[in-house]
This record gives sequence, structure tokens and C-alpha cells, in this order.
Amino acid sequence: MAIHNISGNYSCNPILTPHLTRLYFVVLIGGLVGVISILFLLVKMNSRSVTTTAVINLVLVHGVFLLTVPFRLTYLIKKTWLFGLPFCRFVSAMLHIHMYLTFLFYVVILVIRYLIFFKHKDKVEFYRKLHAVAASTAMWLLVIVIVVPLVISQYGNKGKYNEQHCFKFQKELIQDYVQIINYMIVIFVIATAMILLVVQVFIIVSMVRKLHHSFLSHQEFWAQLKNLFFIGIILVCFLPYQFFRLYYLHIVAHSKDCNDNVAYYNEIFLSVTAISCCDLLLFVFGGSHWFKQKIINLWNCLLCC
Repeated sequence: MAIHNISGNYSCNPILTPHLTRLYFVVLIGGLVGVISILFLLVKMNSRSVTTTAVINLVLVHGVFLLTVPFRLTYLIKKTWLFGLPFCRFVSAMLHIHMYLTFLFYVVILVIRYLIFFKHKDKVEFYRKLHAVAASTAMWLLVIVIVVPLVISQYGNKGKYNEQHCFKFQKELIQDYVQIINYMIVIFVIATAMILLVVQVFIIVSMVRKLHHSFLSHQEFWAQLKNLFFIGIILVCFLPYQFFRLYYLHIVAHSKDCNDNVAYYNEIFLSVTAISCCDLLLFVFGGSHWFKQKIINLWNCLLCC
């Protein structure tokens, strides 16, 4: 699994504490507000909907990750890890697990909405609420019983690390199989993101051509516009890290010495992926009547010009 977060190595890294401390405070506050806000909407949503089920699981993923953020902040402020190396490995791995699970649920939500659009359905839902619960339970059992133990057992166990300096596991990238897995993940994420973007652009363009100037009055268009929030987060939070990761893998695998610039940017790009915790806040905000009215007013102004 990807193992290359090296913020703890202060002997060869620039001082990242001020930047990352502010970033993780934003992640913690924005994530908590987003989770609380979306809970009010979920009460009104169809509990048998596949999309609703995916959003509920997305809330759980964010919630679990947010529990680890205070430990990161404590480390950044004190500059010393106080909780032992095993827990450091867990907290470090959680950032990667959170990123890929979030990406997975984005893909599920977008694919379901694309199927609804192309098959001209109103919604895709489970036959019973119990089926939705069973699907979510099976997914979490898979993550808890297989994925997490596998990642933790392989994460940061190939070298000797200082227990007071956390998130410093770049030595793992020397292993050939680790590099191969990393490259495969990068290619998959980038390719999937590009496919989703192309499909979404095609859908929006086709809707605008079909509905002409009245597309803003159709609920289906606003549903597709919400999809842009998820794709936007993928493009802004996830893809920069994935692209930089290709370069980082090559540098760390072929360089014996620390590279200050590479280590610095890797830490920044990796930390930016945590901003995806604020996606629920954007989702709630994007569905508000105020936001829709602003978009309509802006479009009308453009037509007048």
C-alpha cells in the first residue's frame, strides 16, 4: 500500500508545522460542520436509495477519519509523537484509507446517477431498508476485517523508525511490489477520474442542448450539477496528489538522500486530500435554495448581456 508520508523527518524536511496545522484545523472544523449538516438532510432522504446509502457510508468514513485528526494536530503542535509507533502507523494509514474509500463512494454515487440519467429512471433503490443495511454492513466488515488489518500489517514494518517522529515511512517504497501497487493505484484513480469527468461534461452539454434556456428550471439539471461537486473535489483534492505521486515514487525509490523539496510537496499534496472531509458541507450548500437562485440570477445576467 502507499507508504510515503514523511512529515516527521524534521532533519531533512522543511518546517511544515504552521501550514499543516492550519490545514488540519480547517479539515477538522469543516468536516464536523459538514457531517452535522448532512445529518439533517439524511432524515428527509429515501433510506432505500442506493445514493442515500452511499452518502451515509461517506459520512461514516469522514467521521472515523476525523477522530484521528486531533492526534495529527497534537503531533504538529508538540513536534513529538506521544502515542507509540503502532498507533502512528494506524493514524498515518487512515489518511490513505480515507482518501481511497472517499474516492470509492464518489464513484458509486456518480455511477448510480449516470445510470439514472441514461436509463431514464427516477431513482435506483434497494427493495427493502434491510437490504441497504446489509450492503453497508458487508462493506464495513470487508474494510474492518480485511482491508484495515492488511494495510496496518504491511504499513511501516520494513524499516526501523523513531517512535517520536511519526508519518515517516518512505523506506517502504524501496520494495518493488510496493512500487508496483502504488503505480497501479495511481493509474486506476487518474483514469477513473478522467472517465467520470468526460461522462459528466457530456451529460451537462446534452441537457443544455436539449432544454435550451430553460435547463435551470429542471430538477434533473440541478442533480447533475451536484455531481460536479464530487468531481471537483476529486480534481482539486485527489488528482494533484496522484500526479505528484508518480514523481515522488521515482525520486524516493532511486535516491539515497532526502530531497527537501520533494518531501515538502509530498506532505502538502497528501494533506490536501484530507480537505475532502468538507465535501458534505459543499453538498448541503449546493442544494440550498439560495445557491440555486444565485446561479439563476447569474445566468439571466449573462443572457441579458
